Amino acid sequence: MRRVVFFASLGGWLVLLAGLLAACQAPTRTQGPVRVTLVVDGQQQTVEVPAGSTVRQALEQAGVEVGPLDRVTPPGYTLLTDATTITVVRVEEKFETQEEVIPFERQTLRNEGLPEGETRLVQRGVNGRQEVTYRLVYEDGQLVARQPVKVTVLEEPVPEIVMVGARAAFVPRPLPGRLAYLAGGNAWLVESSTDRRRPVVVTGDLDGRVFRLSYDGSRLLFTRRSEQEGVLNTLWVAVLDADPVELIDLGIANVVHFADFSPRNPRYVVASTVEPRDAPPGWQANNDLLAVTVTPGGTVLEPKVLLEPNAGGVYGWWGNAFAWRPDVQGLAVARPDGVAYLDLTPDPPELQLWLPFTPYQTRSDWAWVPGVAWGPDARVLFAVSHGPPGVTTGDEADPRFHLVAYVPEWGRALTLAEDVGMFAYPVPSPWRTAADGVPTYHVAYLQAITPRQSELSRYGLMVMDRDGSDARRLFPAEEGVGLEPQQVHWSPAAMPDTGQWALAVLYEGDLYLVDEDTGRAQPLTGDGQVVAVDWK
Repeated sequence: MRRVVFFASLGGWLVLLAGLLAACQAPTRTQGPVRVTLVVDGQQQTVEVPAGSTVRQALEQAGVEVGPLDRVTPPGYTLLTDATTITVVRVEEKFETQEEVIPFERQTLRNEGLPEGETRLVQRGVNGRQEVTYRLVYEDGQLVARQPVKVTVLEEPVPEIVMVGARAAFVPRPLPGRLAYLAGGNAWLVESSTDRRRPVVVTGDLDGRVFRLSYDGSRLLFTRRSEQEGVLNTLWVAVLDADPVELIDLGIANVVHFADFSPRNPRYVVASTVEPRDAPPGWQANNDLLAVTVTPGGTVLEPKVLLEPNAGGVYGWWGNAFAWRPDVQGLAVARPDGVAYLDLTPDPPELQLWLPFTPYQTRSDWAWVPGVAWGPDARVLFAVSHGPPGVTTGDEADPRFHLVAYVPEWGRALTLAEDVGMFAYPVPSPWRTAADGVPTYHVAYLQAITPRQSELSRYGLMVMDRDGSDARRLFPAEEGVGLEPQQVHWSPAAMPDTGQWALAVLYEGDLYLVDEDTGRAQPLTGDGQVVAVDWK
């Protein structure tokens, strides 16, 4: 009986609780329409839409069409409540094209041959033309954005070039042959006298990788930086005797280590190329050799392959350099692991290893390649050798470098100067007559001030007889700052005013002439921008 009473009591409590909850519920009522305000096309209106409608549904009910560019606030998916304002901004897009002027640039060339402050117009500037397409954006009829989306150059502008005197003119001096130098990305030519100089290439983009005069001084071979993706530079020739100077694109790109005229034909050029890479040093050398001929009419013939792409020996990824044999029967090939010879007399040409030595380990992203140069009789090849003479399997970190003379007829090399440093760059002079009337020549080279740390050392300019005797330092003075590594250049003949032979040298960014007998040095420039020189 007790259990029956308990469950009966529990059921009563449940009934009572359900009644109380029902009494607490608010009375339900049906929701009415929602009133919203539409602002569109400059007008405002109020519309009623069913409760639970979205902005998009409200616009459809009001018959408002929304274009693909129109902007709706709030977004179309928003649920509406009373007093919501819906704004539609009409957006229109138009395109217009118009021709515009490209103002020419003004370039200033410093010329130490003009008195300081004096100016001279070298080239008159001409504006260019371009066609520009603009995107115009209108909101409710008002222009809110105008952006260029396409530019087509119709005519390139021509820069105005003004020559400005840099300092008081140097004492003029008669000059044999033609001397060309590269400063500020432009090429200059000095002839007859040191105060007679003129700009010959004023594009401002010469990179100095190649800068060579032809044997007769009539043409200049040079490389220009390229803005084209995947192209480091391009190879060009300037015909110096043309008025104005004629520039010829040889159609060869990516020349880093070598290009030169034939010693007997200024219309025949050889060059070695590389393949650009993103990783240091920025290229992979092909170690090839291409030959190109320019016809008398200025047409560039299809390049001929003299040497196919090859590994180039140990560390050949950096690249080989070449040196024409004066009798044009072949070229010396400077490699990180030795000196070879490319014989052009057979067909196809043959590559022979003449002077092997231990390659130098730089432990960096560059490789050392020896300087090489032929004597004027083509019977001796002067070169820099690494490590002990005759040793090909020595220590790659050995700091010793020697100047040697390789005699092809004997098949061996003679050491002319020891511990000269890795950047000695020997350069034989042209033929001259000795005091006893016998034809001879001298050899200029650089001597490292600290030969066992020659990678970082400065150098002094040295001259010796062709057999290595009578070596003496010419420039700079012992107490002066040494030279940066470079190849110096002999005068093509004795200087008319002194009867002495001279050398063109770069020192602290300026061009100097150094007399061989006295060591007297005369600056030809004073702006510190010279990076390359040649003298023929």
